[in-house]
Amino acid sequence: MEDDDGEAAAPGGYVRRILSPPEAAGERTDAWLAKAFPELSRSRIQGLIGAGKLTADGAPVKMASDKVRAGAHYALELPPPESALPEPEHIPLVIAYEDDHLIVVDKASGMAVHPAPGSMKGTLVNALLAHCASSLSGVGGVARPGIVHRIDKETTGLIVVAKDDRTHVGLAKQFAKHTIERVYFAVTRGGPHPKNGTIENRLVRSNDDRRKFVVVRDVKSEAGKHAITHYWTVESFGQQAGAAAGSPAAALVECRLETGRTHQIRAHMAHIGAPLIGDPVYGKFRGLKAEGAGEFHEAAETAARDFTRQALHAAVLGFKHPITGEMLRFESALPADMTALVDALRRLR
Repeated sequence: MEDDDGEAAAPGGYVRRILSPPEAAGERTDAWLAKAFPELSRSRIQGLIGAGKLTADGAPVKMASDKVRAGAHYALELPPPESALPEPEHIPLVIAYEDDHLIVVDKASGMAVHPAPGSMKGTLVNALLAHCASSLSGVGGVARPGIVHRIDKETTGLIVVAKDDRTHVGLAKQFAKHTIERVYFAVTRGGPHPKNGTIENRLVRSNDDRRKFVVVRDVKSEAGKHAITHYWTVESFGQQAGAAAGSPAAALVECRLETGRTHQIRAHMAHIGAPLIGDPVYGKFRGLKAEGAGEFHEAAETAARDFTRQALHAAVLGFKHPITGEMLRFESALPADMTALVDALRRLR
């Protein structure tokens, strides 16, 4: 029999157990656990909760901000320590182009670009270490060999990786000068207003939700990073319930990045009232607010509600080869899940 408070072995790791005292009732769970287990940082505890590693009386605790329940048996599962260096893994890759200096990969959803807490294995770096052996640039460091730029874990599409330092530096200069062509397609809940335009502002990490980036309200502020997104509405779908005529329920939007900030498209589309369908961070709720009824309406609502990632795809990547000087441009078709989503939305009246 295990004690209420203590530590127990778990498959590949261990579990910290604690019985919450009456005086802890009403505290934020992450703050209370950080005090109870001072060897764990609050951010580490938040990450573990987000990964589903905490239970209270056997039921999962879903939010770090949930309040502590007095007299509850909490169990926090900690995974085994990860290797400091990424290891090669034989993971299938869709390769759009490869030569002795660089490789362009059409990344699948669910694959992080490089190892990070919560995604130490199964990343693009792990796959490339197996595919390219030792021929990856070291400029990015041992944890990010060859990585010049990133796309989010659940975003699909094209990414270029350098195999040698000279190529890495050459690509990095092009990204810094904003001469890389990057085109994304996004499916938004609601449509951008205006339909076409440029969003230019500064993005900073949110104080309320550290996962998010938000627009700096003070136009004179130097906080955050300058971000520019050019966008065009390619297609609009249905009519938004309760809104003025011409307010679509959803839209397919082309976004061209002039800068490449973390979550830039996701944050910018949410800022103008058209968050990406399926976005777990910037979308307030799942599904649509579409007028209509019937089989096609229900199918479109279901497709949007059940879309399990942000509907974002890196469709075009163009740049000058740092070694040969050749202009290279690659295109990637919408993945199957986004194609199915768009097909369902097109049936909205």
